[in-house]
Amino acid sequence: MINPSDVLGMNARNRLYVPLNPRFSKSICHSKYATKVLLLNEGIPTPNVYGILTSIEDINQFNWNHLTKDFVIKPTNGHAGKGVVAFKKKSGNSWIDVVGKRWSQEELNVHCYDILEGQYSSHGAAPKVIIEERIIPHSTLMKYSYKGTPDLRVVVFNSVPVMAYLRLPTKESEGRANQSQGALGVGIDIGTGLTTYAAANKTQLIKYLPNTKMELKNIQIPFWKKTLLTAVRAANAAKLVYGGVDLFLHQEKGPMVVELNYRPGLSIQIANQAGLRKRIEKVADINVLNPEHGVRIAQALFAENYFETDDEKRPIVNHQEEITVFGDNDSEKKVEAFIKTGRYRSAIASELARDLGLIDLEDLLWYQQEAGEGKVPVVEVDFELKEQRVDTEMIVSKRLDRSKHKVEIGRRDLSNFLVRIEN
Repeated sequence: MINPSDVLGMNARNRLYVPLNPRFSKSICHSKYATKVLLLNEGIPTPNVYGILTSIEDINQFNWNHLTKDFVIKPTNGHAGKGVVAFKKKSGNSWIDVVGKRWSQEELNVHCYDILEGQYSSHGAAPKVIIEERIIPHSTLMKYSYKGTPDLRVVVFNSVPVMAYLRLPTKESEGRANQSQGALGVGIDIGTGLTTYAAANKTQLIKYLPNTKMELKNIQIPFWKKTLLTAVRAANAAKLVYGGVDLFLHQEKGPMVVELNYRPGLSIQIANQAGLRKRIEKVADINVLNPEHGVRIAQALFAENYFETDDEKRPIVNHQEEITVFGDNDSEKKVEAFIKTGRYRSAIASELARDLGLIDLEDLLWYQQEAGEGKVPVVEVDFELKEQRVDTEMIVSKRLDRSKHKVEIGRRDLSNFLVRIEN
């Protein structure tokens, strides 16, 4: 259940975050053509362009016979998938779209005329027709998709990917990965790339792909870290402080950016059962050095404790345990740790962190206020407890330099353990 105070509503989004985007960002997002040019200039992967049609003459002169399979026709300034038609092959003198409808050359031309006349435009700029490569669904996702190509949306704020979901085309959406038209939304754990919750009709939580027994949780999204990095790079290229990046997954090439949005929809919160507002507030004041740093921050902050382990499979830990902490250059050190369920995030002594090479500048994630110590750095730490490896982030504490226990393990890192209660 989402805490209502964590949720980002439309009014708050439009008042607090959309205005942070400069005019340049909005002009890029308004035009798929401008987006395409920007991505190509920045070397960010995007589907190939086969043609840009700006006039009736362009349409009449375009050689459709060169397009034998896998292409998409779309307006440059459309919205919610309107006017987008994806084709899978040419058959004789006609082309077959992904839902099986045959189109003659005359019908292709008429559809392009409608685009130029503004039938699918979301704002006043002169529309153009883009004809581009259709990305075949990645094999991992194909079995969950009805005919069309599923896509991923990553919401980025301050160069940090704060939330993501998978959109699956359905029969209702006629093969389009658009929730407004009936596609499914499936939340994704930022830390692992595994799917979590799923929603139909934007608000109805479901467990299975409709009319099947196929579970929608625990699907591993391919190229996950690369997807997050690509999303942040695309957002930064468009100077988006807050925005959504839509991507397809190519079987070999990985993530490819198809669209940017400076005012992304909010139903992603239902599919993730988490609030955007809380996540945005967590990263608003962090100094993010580059896209890689932004992804590391996201995976440290927003990894979900979603996947549960049976109690009988969980090791039992006492309040004091010996652990192995791993450092740079294959270094490691065994230390006494205190299991402190009263704290959320774990902490490591600053001298130990320094000895293991964990507090170099490039290792710092962010700074956090710690009671009695002021602002302290947070770093990535790997440790082993009861033969289980834990990858986490810890507060660097000078207080622990004077303590017998050089590490305090908090609740966040104990989800796969049972803590013995001592009288």
